[in-house]
Amino acid sequence: MLMKFVFESQNLYLVVIALVSGGMLLWPMVRRGAVGGATLSTAQMTMLMNREDAVVIDLREPEAFAGGHVLHARNVPAAQIEARMQDLARLKNRPFVLYDDNGNRAAQSIALFKKHGVERVLTLAGGYAGWRAAGLPIQK
Repeated sequence: MLMKFVFESQNLYLVVIALVSGGMLLWPMVRRGAVGGATLSTAQMTMLMNREDAVVIDLREPEAFAGGHVLHARNVPAAQIEARMQDLARLKNRPFVLYDDNGNRAAQSIALFKKHGVERVLTLAGGYAGWRAAGLPIQK
């Protein structure tokens, strides 16, 4: 016990760095669980689009959307979700897949969809950047 205390006191910076880096690794899992949304890989999203006619929502701003987006995606900027939810909610029988640049806004938007009765709402892991990195087709 004494040896452990001596090590920790002499290497305080290393102990703090280890704890902080461990927390940073766990944070995405904790956050995803708190929001309650599942994520899909690019392959899973492609299958969902083909098999169940998923509604794909691009949460980025129109300028980013115009620069390229997932095939057949609809552009609904994150700030406009509440205003456009009535139109989107009529498609609630189909699964929804949300994405943005890297997945942050998509995870936050899940609660709005669930509030309006959309139960099957998922996010694309890695967002648009993950889609591009996988080399999948885009539409301009």
